[in-house]
Amino acid sequence: MFKWISGIFIKITIGFILLSLSWVLLYKFVPVKWTPLMLKRSIQNIEQKEYKNIRTWVDIEDISPVMVRAVIASEDGRFMEHRGFDVLELKKMKKEHETKGKKIRGCSTISQQVAKNCFTFCGHSWWRKGFETYYTILIELLWSKERIMEVYLNIAEMGKGVFGVEAAAQTFFDRSAAKLNTHQAVSIVCVLPNPLVRSPKTAPQKNLSKYNITYKRTEQTPYPFMRK
Repeated sequence: MFKWISGIFIKITIGFILLSLSWVLLYKFVPVKWTPLMLKRSIQNIEQKEYKNIRTWVDIEDISPVMVRAVIASEDGRFMEHRGFDVLELKKMKKEHETKGKKIRGCSTISQQVAKNCFTFCGHSWWRKGFETYYTILIELLWSKERIMEVYLNIAEMGKGVFGVEAAAQTFFDRSAAKLNTHQAVSIVCVLPNPLVRSPKTAPQKNLSKYNITYKRTEQTPYPFMRK
């Protein structure tokens, strides 16, 4: 009986690993046009007839460089340096909690956010965190940093039913992602991590401190990739 159960467990484990590897390798090359989070939002708003998911995939070459710089400045300053997990930021958070009594805050990197949004339903369980960690390791091993950024900017939730920077640029500023200026890019970034409550159009006024800090950091952040 034990051998039978252990055999089934081994087969399930091997099957999951092969499936997840195939999934991650596929997304290394093809546009990610649908995610579990998008499906979750559609189900949550199924009774709202006017609700729809707005998303348009664009290659990173068609995204304004300042948008990439703003995301790094606001969300993950050591994006190009770490391998998926910002250990320095985690240590800093732990020290602040132990010495100053500050609340435990989120230190998710862009890689972790891609893993969470792309491969999980974004719940709050330890199971989800475990899968997020697993997929973070995989994408860091199998994708380039440029690909991770490209996917992030195309699937991140940036408003109610608005996914990705192209949809956000068109919805809030009536222009393409390629034409975003610093003010607009920083305004979009300022809705994170609460895009269902905040809006890029009002973020600079309602969250002036974050806007000013992010704007300054964006100006100081170099574009990390080669432009083709």
